Amino acid sequence: MAWYPGATRMELQPESDSQPAIRPTQFIVHSIVAPWTPQRTYEYWRDSTNLESHFGLGYDGSLGQFIGTHTRADANAAANRRADGTGAVSLESASNLEASDPWTPEQVETLIQLGVWLHKTEGIPLRICRTADDPGFGYHRLFTAWNPSAHSCPGDARVAQFKTVVFPGIVARAARQTTEEDPMAGITKQDIHDAVWDIDDVAAGSTEKNPGNKTWQPQTYLKGTFENTVKILTAEAGQTAAITALAKLVGTGVDTAAVVAAVREEIRNAVVNVHVDVTGKQV
Repeated sequence: MAWYPGATRMELQPESDSQPAIRPTQFIVHSIVAPWTPQRTYEYWRDSTNLESHFGLGYDGSLGQFIGTHTRADANAAANRRADGTGAVSLESASNLEASDPWTPEQVETLIQLGVWLHKTEGIPLRICRTADDPGFGYHRLFTAWNPSAHSCPGDARVAQFKTVVFPGIVARAARQTTEEDPMAGITKQDIHDAVWDIDDVAAGSTEKNPGNKTWQPQTYLKGTFENTVKILTAEAGQTAAITALAKLVGTGVDTAAVVAAVREEIRNAVVNVHVDVTGKQV
């Protein structure tokens, strides 16, 4: 079972251990039609009825949790637990005796925080339920299957708040937290490339002739290193070819012109091989 770290744990027994498990796919909010604290709501569930909600919300935003979110709570009729094992997480919130008052700002903030946690922890999707079985967020009177006695719960004022403040707040907060938690969100491969290779803050090399140019891009160093490597390999290949050609001609009695021609041919072939192997280009 899952316990929300932002709530005071007030575990109902034997319900918490004896009622069947659920896979939570919905969050349904209620008004309890009484100005009760979470403690008073807990006592009512414990002492006066065989019904219960997962959470109880006070006017001051205080929150109690009575049953883990992976255990059935009996506040939503058909949504408590379905044949496939899915069910709804329920919350009763303090209200006046007519359930006509809006949620307080403190209650709204707690609802938003809990909604974000349920989305992140239980995977409840960020949408208002489209049918009684559809995963998402809702309020008690939204569907007859949840509210067969046709109560107005949670009241007109709170239904309006749910649609315009609470649920949009959950969506916005969840999106913002996701972005904050992933510092790479929205960054492309090109962005990373530019940040690594195009940033002009590496100290200029010793070959820089312009005194005013104090910094180079990393790609400048990389390109220079590559070009110098090709020059070194080319010179080395030419020298090796010349030495090899001369060694072959020692004692053969050929004239100087023939020696020069042979050495030049060997150097040319060696340089071509260097450029093909290193740069991929025929020169």
